[in-house]
Amino acid sequence: MPKVTTRQLRKQTQQSANAAVNKPKTIGGGSGAPYPKSATGGSTAHPTNSGDDSSRHFGPMFNKALGQHILVNPLIAQGIVEKAGLKQTDVVLEVGPGTGNLTMKILEQAKRVVACEADMRLAAELVKRARNANYQNKLEVLHGDVMKRELPYFDVCISNTPYQISSPLTFKLLAHRPQCRCAVLMFQREFALKLVARPGDPLYSRLSANCQLYAKVTHVMKVGKNNFKPPPKVESSVVKIEPINPPPPINFDEWDGMLRIIFSRKHKTLQANFNTKVVLEMLENNYKTYCSENNLMLEENLDIKQKIFDVLESEGASKKRAQKMDLDEFLE
Repeated sequence: MPKVTTRQLRKQTQQSANAAVNKPKTIGGGSGAPYPKSATGGSTAHPTNSGDDSSRHFGPMFNKALGQHILVNPLIAQGIVEKAGLKQTDVVLEVGPGTGNLTMKILEQAKRVVACEADMRLAAELVKRARNANYQNKLEVLHGDVMKRELPYFDVCISNTPYQISSPLTFKLLAHRPQCRCAVLMFQREFALKLVARPGDPLYSRLSANCQLYAKVTHVMKVGKNNFKPPPKVESSVVKIEPINPPPPINFDEWDGMLRIIFSRKHKTLQANFNTKVVLEMLENNYKTYCSENNLMLEENLDIKQKIFDVLESEGASKKRAQKMDLDEFLE
């Protein structure tokens, strides 16, 4: 994903302006609309009724397929920046800066901002705003999909996150090295509540356990739908994620594989979750592969079911249920 230069942005913006001259840019404007319509049935960051007249506005048309619901309340933007605890020496990664309402608040307090924006026209607007405020030397804009590139160095991540990349972005940030100090991220309310859910909560899930294994997660604030333009159908929340340093010495693939099994029916006992044909066949194949790769003798008349039950019983976990288990119990 190449770095975007001011010259490239100016050129593309000028070409777009020439093509759409004398045409009002409104939603539903046909071929004169400045953004392509998202494909029918495609995933959106904030599900919105495209037939709702309240979403009509003059100016740039926001692309729902890219999760473009711009935060317009300056008090919310200021609150997000304050919760990040920025220092004058910080490099901040911002995902999905949009037109720069949040970016301008960050530029006031940080040393440098690296903004990843998938939409070339919004990137052009962002560069223009930074130049008008004399912040152009503190801003670097990267054009393209943040999930398809290696992240640069950063101290703090702040993002009004496109909701369709909420989960992969969260774990991409947690896996980034060197670790960041914290990430303050806007998510759909339900997703945010899953991140902070504790054992016994209705929303406690594999996502909760995975995220809390690697970071301290706190709920910062609720954000109503009317704080965005165009407004989404769902409410939002801001969470603060502070990675644990050093990270736990866990093989994540093995850990996540275990959680997938025991959270597949989180209200059932662990013994019941492991006692299914599909799970038993998978574990038997994995065990045979492990023995082969490590030159270990395979037991005669292997009974993988009894072997699993013996392990669960020895740990006192056979009757436990994932929905009420904490991290320490999972790690055992």
